[in-house]
Amino acid sequence: MNVETERLILREILPTDVDALFELDSDPEVHRYVGQRPVTGKDEIVAVINFIRQQYTDNGIGRWAVTDKRTNEVLGWAGLKWVTETTNGHKDYYDLGYRLIRRFWGKGIASEAAFAALAYAFRELQAAEVYAMANTANTASNRILQKIGLTQQGSFIDDGAPHIWYRITRLEFEQ
Repeated sequence: MNVETERLILREILPTDVDALFELDSDPEVHRYVGQRPVTGKDEIVAVINFIRQQYTDNGIGRWAVTDKRTNEVLGWAGLKWVTETTNGHKDYYDLGYRLIRRFWGKGIASEAAFAALAYAFRELQAAEVYAMANTANTASNRILQKIGLTQQGSFIDDGAPHIWYRITRLEFEQ
């Protein structure tokens, strides 16, 4: 399944994406606000890819590779994840997320990809609502979530850091 925007194709993450995802997840700056340590080996990325591909099988959805429509270059990942563990008092919900290779920051790619994932959630999956969270110090990510229509629902502590909890309903998206 592919989702296309003006500049991007969002598609399933493939085993062949290991080099691009290693560039992404080995960068400490990418991990500054996500509560994870950068990876140090491609074997860790292979495990991540396998984990995400298992989500496609188990849940019918998982994060997608964000690729440049012109070059097919992988720019990062974005999309939905079905969350079955409890986060901020919520369980069994669609979570919107995104992460880009640093050289692609500041170009509107995360907003474009995240909005396309929301459209997929509401139009294809018939989701009633989608949630997201961002570290309060991550100004860029908070701006993206607000720009694409999510609203703050409060704050909470995750992995020892303050985060803002966001939500958007299908009705809010359609308006």
